[in-house]
Amino acid sequence: MSDSSHHLASTNKAAVYRMVMPGHICPYGLKAVYLLKYAGYEVEDHHLATREETDTFKVEHGVTTTPQLFIGGKRVGGHDDLRRFLGKRVADPKATSYRPVVALFSITALTALAASYAVTGNAFTLLAAEWFIGFSMVVLALLKLQNIESFATMFLNYDLLAKRWVPYSYIYPFVEGLAGVLMISGALTWLAVPIALFIATIGTVSVFKAVYVDKRELKCACVGGSSNVPLGFISLTENLMMIVMAVWMALTAVGFTTGSAHMMDKNLTRTVETSSTNVKDPAPR
Repeated sequence: MSDSSHHLASTNKAAVYRMVMPGHICPYGLKAVYLLKYAGYEVEDHHLATREETDTFKVEHGVTTTPQLFIGGKRVGGHDDLRRFLGKRVADPKATSYRPVVALFSITALTALAASYAVTGNAFTLLAAEWFIGFSMVVLALLKLQNIESFATMFLNYDLLAKRWVPYSYIYPFVEGLAGVLMISGALTWLAVPIALFIATIGTVSVFKAVYVDKRELKCACVGGSSNVPLGFISLTENLMMIVMAVWMALTAVGFTTGSAHMMDKNLTRTVETSSTNVKDPAPR
């Protein structure tokens, strides 16, 4: 074999040293093995089966973490180093991103369309639009409730009412979830409308003041306290959607509109039931 062929063969070989113990398998080690194989490397997978073996390996190679990757006999580093070596993006855990909100609204929109199709046979209905807002409010509330302490801390950075009355930061997710459930069901409009208008109006004013008046760069608590979503347009959109939905339900309740999708669906159900009761079986011959 020529020197160039030998060099190519050696650089196409990779060694991975990762923790594989009875109670723990390193997830980054699994990712590293997959990345190397996907990139076409021949992988030597070395398992560090005990804590002592892992500590000895770290001391020998002067590293503090595992997995450790070697390509062509040269140490590349850990999982993130391998991604950089392969020319792949390494996510910054502190970087702001709209991805969680885009994913959330995409899923709730598709869910609303699916529910509308299941109920009416048509995905693109007014009912789907109403459900989209209701579903979004419920999911946003659930995300906040995953870690309510973290949410409350982040919420207190900009919400005007929470700054004056701290318990509001703990109550908010429950109230938002309740309003969403009521909007989805079309029930208790007299309760859902004022709740949604109250929290959404305060939220809109708070976000507008913090972002566009005070020019503060903050993270939004809208998808929970551990998110890196920047406070701004998305937060305003969330609150404005609640306001629009609440106003629509209020106008429908007092007769200023032709009726919400919930009312039309209930009227259709009553019409069908009435027609069914009026149809008599033919007399037996």
